Amino acid sequence: MSKVPFITKEKAQEIVRTYPTPFHLYDEKGIRENAKAVKEAFAWNPGFKEYFAVKATPNPCLIQILREYGFGCDCSSMTELMLSKAMGVSGEDIMFSSNETPAQEYAYAAKIGAIINLDDITHIDFVENILGKLPETMSCRYNPGGVFKMSNGIMDNPGDSKYGFTTEQMFEGYRILKEKGVKNFGIHAFLASNTVTNEYYPVLAKQLFELAVRLEKETGADIKFINLSGGVGIPYQPDQEPNDIRAIGEGVRKVFEEVLVSAGMGDISIYTEMGRFMMGPYGQLVTQAIHEKHIHKEYIGVDACAVNLMRPAMYGAYHHITVLGKEDAPCDHKYDIAGSLCENNDKFAVDRMLPKIDKGDYLVIHDTGAHGYAMGYNYNGKLKSAELLLKEDGSVQMIRRAETPRDYFATLDCLDVYQKLECEF
Repeated sequence: MSKVPFITKEKAQEIVRTYPTPFHLYDEKGIRENAKAVKEAFAWNPGFKEYFAVKATPNPCLIQILREYGFGCDCSSMTELMLSKAMGVSGEDIMFSSNETPAQEYAYAAKIGAIINLDDITHIDFVENILGKLPETMSCRYNPGGVFKMSNGIMDNPGDSKYGFTTEQMFEGYRILKEKGVKNFGIHAFLASNTVTNEYYPVLAKQLFELAVRLEKETGADIKFINLSGGVGIPYQPDQEPNDIRAIGEGVRKVFEEVLVSAGMGDISIYTEMGRFMMGPYGQLVTQAIHEKHIHKEYIGVDACAVNLMRPAMYGAYHHITVLGKEDAPCDHKYDIAGSLCENNDKFAVDRMLPKIDKGDYLVIHDTGAHGYAMGYNYNGKLKSAELLLKEDGSVQMIRRAETPRDYFATLDCLDVYQKLECEF
């Protein structure tokens, strides 16, 4: 799969006259086409709903695009719940999947009618004590333990994960919830991250569908939905084959008919909570080369840093890089692409073969639309960048301004210091 920038060098030069680098740029056309494909892939299930994982890209302008296709919001914190409510999302269009959750967050989720997805069996009493009475609709997150395998090997290790109920706790938990008045039940599971294979959802679905049949038979719980959560990934490497969401949807349909329809449970709704797949490929970080350094290695210093994209520093994650205007030039120079943080791991690429980079060149770092801006922070007093939307007509809209020093210092509770800083703004 080729990695193509959303913009040319000329377009970048035009944009930076208004919005200086670095900035995250999102492609409206790509987001819309992908949303349509997801809807079509699961159209066979009348109750299907995608709950976009707000944590991946918490920008209301982008979430609103997905809302136009009937998608809901998957929230994991108070502020994500507040953002969703402020956008007019409420009730069962919000899935609240959190862990180690403060009491006030459960209370707020219930207040706005969100579906609460419990992470632990002890949270049943915890939530009941907060609310006085449990909601009629609740979900439980499942963790089967062990390792999660598919035909191409081990994908992840749920047994080491802090999330979810064990198999035995699912049965016990459903019985308790039913006794406490819960009428509508859901099952949720996330067993592998960023899978680039059409096999993941169907394999996970079969496991959850079989569990649903057992749960309904043995506990009498009325299971209304099964939430396959996220885990459908994107090809960060250019030689990876991307997932085919239509093939994935068809694979889930087959096991749905095989397991649930044959058990008389064909009215169950399928939910998903994709963040990376929905937005990841449709965001790019645009940055400028501002320094070069020739010591034991060759370095290119850029004006972005791990504050703008943490994944390479945190995980050693690969993000493809294009040098604008040099897309067809030979990749015959080996560089580390470095940011300015006082940490040696602040590198977007290590020993990466790229065209010769000159100071002033614009670099596009691909696939930053999910877990890019969202994971930013303020170490070294660095400020988070703007977010821009490349609209379908080719125009550019700022959908989040860049932070300023005033933003950084605004939370200080030292009035005399803040007043002195005001003089600098």
